[in-house]
Amino acid sequence: MQINQQLIDKIAHLARLEFNDAEKIRIEQDLNRILSFIETLNEVDTSSVEPLIYMSDEVNVLRKDEVIREISHEEALKNAPKKDSDYFRVPKVIEK
Repeated sequence: MQINQQLIDKIAHLARLEFNDAEKIRIEQDLNRILSFIETLNEVDTSSVEPLIYMSDEVNVLRKDEVIREISHEEALKNAPKKDSDYFRVPKVIEK
């Protein structure tokens, strides 16, 4: 695949980007360098390499999900700027 001005214009249109002529030339050179690097990587024999599933051998240690009551209902409402018996009062945000 070869990168040309038409392809850059199409990509710019799809990405809603605007480039001047100097930027288009730089982008074309950069994309062609990226493609040549990928072609170099494709030449490497990876038939004996196993696919990488995880980046490390570490196992995720998870704790049990237990309900712990650290603050009472009354304590939670104690510092509320507005409250109504058992509930926080907040400004109405839904309008009809």
